[in-house]
Amino acid sequence: MEFTDAFNHLKNDEIMSFLIDRFKNDITLKDRYETDFPKAIALLIIEQQVSFKAAITIKKRFLSLINNKNSNQILDIENDKMQSIGISHRKVDYIKNTYLYFLNNKTEFHKISQNEVVKELTKIKGVGKWTAEMFLIFILFKTNIFSKGDLALINSIKVNYNISQLSDQKLDSLIKKWSPYNTVASLLLWKSIEEKIFYKKMND
Repeated sequence: MEFTDAFNHLKNDEIMSFLIDRFKNDITLKDRYETDFPKAIALLIIEQQVSFKAAITIKKRFLSLINNKNSNQILDIENDKMQSIGISHRKVDYIKNTYLYFLNNKTEFHKISQNEVVKELTKIKGVGKWTAEMFLIFILFKTNIFSKGDLALINSIKVNYNISQLSDQKLDSLIKKWSPYNTVASLLLWKSIEEKIFYKKMND
């Protein structure tokens, strides 16, 4: 995916410019892309509130468990069996809710607005705003999404911008500054915290 326009815009921010120089060849939107929407959301549900490494392991096990199964067969998998691969009891319910939703709903997510996508997906018990926003970023490739509920993003901003108390006002001003490329700004911030490489002022 081509990020040139985004980089040109974001480079006006000194800190983003540093992150672009470091990570411009390492960020991608394709690592979570999945054409099967219920599967995509199930994988995002697995990622909720677990560490990056744990999520990778559990997602691999889940993919192997559902391999070659259709939605009805996935719904028939015993809950205990799903829990045995590291998915909590509650998340098993959420994943099954998701598959049920997509069996009964034929919403064309590519054709509706971002707000409608969030509104529609959050009807599924277990899918909150964060999961819907990740769906907008990694599945629908929307370019101007910033998830205020993503702790890693907030922590990355605090460290990179040297702000101990990040007010809503300050966050909104950054989001406005990065617009219309908040998705790319988010990818850079995530990469920064993942690699533990942060902007430091030369005179610090």
